[in-house]
Amino acid sequence: MTARTRLPAGLALATAVLLTGCAGTSPEEAASSSAASSPPSATSAGSGTPPAAVTSQAPAGTRLAVTVTGGRADGDTGRVPVGLGELVTLTVASDAVDELHLHGYDLTAELVPGQPAVLTFTADIAGVFEAELHAAGTVLLSLQVG
Repeated sequence: MTARTRLPAGLALATAVLLTGCAGTSPEEAASSSAASSPPSATSAGSGTPPAAVTSQAPAGTRLAVTVTGGRADGDTGRVPVGLGELVTLTVASDAVDELHLHGYDLTAELVPGQPAVLTFTADIAGVFEAELHAAGTVLLSLQVG
């Protein structure tokens, strides 16, 4: 080595640390791992929407909606498949007072006309479970988890 290409020991060490990012990773790995571990910006380009507005949105997952009118269920009825561990939001609107019950998970919600009932839960029990109206005895849907 010539004197021109040799860096002082402290400067060489500082340069090496800056270039590698983290101990034991190459600059490419450091760049990709920091990009992977950093959450994407919640503000879309040019929208001016602050990140807090984005985080106030409802959680992702499966959304099911059933409307009961005159004893008849419409919407997401029948057998509905969802993945194990998935977040599920079941919204039921009824024109009559009743109780919504999701068997197996033992979740209930009071139904009052004009006020949809909402059950939000993690589908962490595998199997097939009925959601029904207790007083009417009406099965709204069968949730197939797995």
